[in-house]
Parts: sequence; C-alpha cells; structure tokens
Amino acid sequence: MTQLNILLQAPAAGAGGMNPMVLMLIMAVMFFFMVWPQMRRQKKAKAFTESLQKGDKIVTSGGVHGKISSVTDTQYIIDIEEGKMKIEKSGVSMEMTQAAYPAPKE
Repeated sequence: MTQLNILLQAPAAGAGGMNPMVLMLIMAVMFFFMVWPQMRRQKKAKAFTESLQKGDKIVTSGGVHGKISSVTDTQYIIDIEEGKMKIEKSGVSMEMTQAAYPAPKE
C-alpha cells in the first residue's frame, strides 16, 4: 500500500513545464495572425478618415449618405437631404464612389 501511495504522489514524467522556445513560438504566431493584421486595418482606416476632405460624398456606418461640408479635428459636418448632421470621423464607413462602385477584391 505504501508503494502505491508513493507512485500516486510522484510527478508525471515530462510534466516539468513548457519549453520557453515553444511558448515564444506560440506568442509569435498569435502576433502575426491576430495582432498584426488588426494593426494594419486600423492604420488603413485612420489614413482613410484623414484623407477625406470638404466636398467628398460619404456613407456613414449607420447608412446615412451625405456630402462633407466642414471638417474639424474629430468630426465632420455633412449635408443630407433634411439639413446638416454632425458625425464623428470614426463613423464614416466608406466614400460614396466606393459604395456605388466597390473595388474588385484582390
């Protein structure tokens, strides 16, 4: 009976922990497949919103179509059929020409 207790309490062979190189490899794979593409999308979206100017026709993420009449640091004022609307720069989803004629997927 005592030998059985000693065997049950002994650690399993190879359960000493994960190799640090394997852990670093897993982290690198996660970075390249999850974090890096997201960072690229964010940079592309920021460049898009910063490139919009007065007179551009846009579509908001809510589906409102309008024409930019004024640009501030964080907002656009757009002309819509019913008047004017103030929106955040992050609320723009695409330019009107892209909505009507989407670019072919590569």
